[in-house]
Amino acid sequence: MERKFIPVRTVVAIGIGAALVFVLMRFVAIPSGVPNTNLNMASAILTVFAAIFGPLAGFLIGFIGHTLTDLTWGGVWWSWVIADAVYGLLIGFFVKVYKIEEGGFGLTKGIIFNIVQILSNAIAWVAIAPTLDILIYQEPAEKVYLQGLVAGGLNSAVVLILGTILAFGYTRTKVKAGSLKAE
Repeated sequence: MERKFIPVRTVVAIGIGAALVFVLMRFVAIPSGVPNTNLNMASAILTVFAAIFGPLAGFLIGFIGHTLTDLTWGGVWWSWVIADAVYGLLIGFFVKVYKIEEGGFGLTKGIIFNIVQILSNAIAWVAIAPTLDILIYQEPAEKVYLQGLVAGGLNSAVVLILGTILAFGYTRTKVKAGSLKAE
């Protein structure tokens, strides 16, 4: 029976990604004007790490980073932790499509990346988080769906701008397979 292990590189990425998400969510969040909803650069980091390292890394980075953030604020809001984790998972499912690690992230892949992140943000923040807020915490529907819409919209905008720039920048550091020629 063959055992499958998580590559060390992925484990390190999970640790670094979760730490970055925590720091950015905790110390670089800009209030949106809607209670408990912030403009957050952490969503770009989570998205890019999930797009490079896959669904398990995306899930764990979102889960650990958001949990640590909530713990430092006095209590974990599980509905939003789960939404962030599912968001990372969804982004990671398309790791082979983006081709960031292979150096193949161009305009077409960037468009696909942004379609996937916008849909994933809608699933996480407009469907999962508010629904869980109602089921777990008995929060009023109009309040939590407004928070979800704002969070999903802000996250989508941050990833569209910052996440796309980070993905393009990272892929430029990679050498495309077959691009080296012997002299």
